[in-house]
Amino acid sequence: MQLGDIHGSAFSIGGTNHTNTVHHGGTGAPAPGVQELLEAVLDLRAALVRLPRGTDRSALDAALDGVAEDLEGAEAIRPGLVNRLRTALERWAPLVESVSAATALAGLLASLGG
Repeated sequence: MQLGDIHGSAFSIGGTNHTNTVHHGGTGAPAPGVQELLEAVLDLRAALVRLPRGTDRSALDAALDGVAEDLEGAEAIRPGLVNRLRTALERWAPLVESVSAATALAGLLASLGG
């Protein structure tokens, strides 16, 4: 899975008969802030609880926990954090492809660029 800049278009994350689509219009809306990104990370983390436990899920859990720690109490999204999240979603795409919270997080990351 590759996530890049998305402007005025739609994207989907999915495969194996599971597709989640987010439409991304050029509304000029401000980029999401720290709290919105933290909530999306925590939503994905909570959704993962329903997936079988394994090495990949444990690694993704740890990556999301690390990002959540970096966002908690932060005033701004630190440089590199968006790329870290994007890389985690790409690496574990087969694990999260059917989780709608992953699609929501991917949409936020797309709007943040980086």
